[in-house]
Amino acid sequence: MQNKVDVAVMIGSGVPQTLRALGQRACWVVLLNGEQRGTAFASRDEAQECQAAWQALLRREASDSLH
Repeated sequence: MQNKVDVAVMIGSGVPQTLRALGQRACWVVLLNGEQRGTAFASRDEAQECQAAWQALLRREASDSLH
C-alpha cells in the first residue's frame, strides 16, 4: 500500500484551544492516509517539515522491507 502524507489547514473551532489562546485563527496538521498524526502546527512551514520527516521515514521503511 502506498502511504499518502498531506498537510491540511484547520480554521476556527478546529484550531486547538492552546493555539486559539495565542491568537491563532488557523493551524496546520499532518495527515497520514487521511488521519491526523501528531500535533497542530502554528505555521505551514512547520507542518511541511513534519510532512517531510514522515515521508523520509516511510521511504526508509519501504527500503528496509525490500532487503
